[in-house]
Amino acid sequence: MTGRHVVSVETLMLRVSTDSKWAYRRVTTLPDPGESPDQAARRACGVAADADATVVHSTSWRYTGNGEIVLTYAVCPDPEPWLPAVELPSMEIAAGSAPATPAPDRVEVANVVAHAVRHLAFLMDEDPVVRKALERRAEVATALDPTVTTSSATRLLPCP
Repeated sequence: MTGRHVVSVETLMLRVSTDSKWAYRRVTTLPDPGESPDQAARRACGVAADADATVVHSTSWRYTGNGEIVLTYAVCPDPEPWLPAVELPSMEIAAGSAPATPAPDRVEVANVVAHAVRHLAFLMDEDPVVRKALERRAEVATALDPTVTTSSATRLLPCP
């Protein structure tokens, strides 16, 4: 809690199928007293701070309008891929209506997931630590390649 705002942590555990389609599990939590958002995200997804094969990375934040600020973390690959997941229908991200109004009128979880995947694709190009971890899973590295498409609806575009 910061003043009048509640800060929650949303973790999106991401996985990709052999045909490069993304799916996710979503868990939300509040940081415990004295716990950082990074620590809360790791607790929520069960990934240790010294894990070297799973990326836990903050990808976005949003204000819900009711005093809540949601910090979103992408977790890839999903540390528990046997659990049920939701298939991502498209790579559509939400956007504001004008350059000076970045907050979209409406944001769905699928939009946040698409943004998180695009953010990971950006990190594959720009962050050697993230690249090294994600390249351990060939299907993840392939799906994050911007030239890979499964259809025009799921085309992976670079993170803006």
